[in-house]
Amino acid sequence: MIKHYSILADYHQFYMWDHGASPEAPTEYTETDTVRRIKTAPFLVVVQPERNMEVPVEVEIMDGPPKLALDVWDHVTEASLALPSGKLEIHECTGGSIDILTVPPGTYRVRSHHGGLATLSDDGLDGADHYRIVLWPAPFADLAVLKQYVDPCTTS
Repeated sequence: MIKHYSILADYHQFYMWDHGASPEAPTEYTETDTVRRIKTAPFLVVVQPERNMEVPVEVEIMDGPPKLALDVWDHVTEASLALPSGKLEIHECTGGSIDILTVPPGTYRVRSHHGGLATLSDDGLDGADHYRIVLWPAPFADLAVLKQYVDPCTTS
């Protein structure tokens, strides 16, 4: 199942959580969270897009892990997400629920792909950044950064 969304990434974030648990979104972020562009909490994964605007997001639910294609993405992370209710809710930071997808109850791996990060305008309002989120059933594992984006404008 593949779904396409335009998600308002207010405060540079949107959520994927267990609809039955309805967890509280985290309010404290570390520099590490920001650099990783992902944060986790029980029953919750926070994806942190580059722009504080509406961004295109593709969500795919698979039976197993997708092929890893790091060369076509700027930044790739993985985290685990418990979905005991079998209801994956996609939720904007300030805009409310976007969708609720039915999946078999269990623990999932969430791979967050970030692309087009170098296309942002100087003011950060425009760009061709895009995001792909893939979930598949998998045992719990620690958060992992598979490919770290380094903004060429901030390195010397």
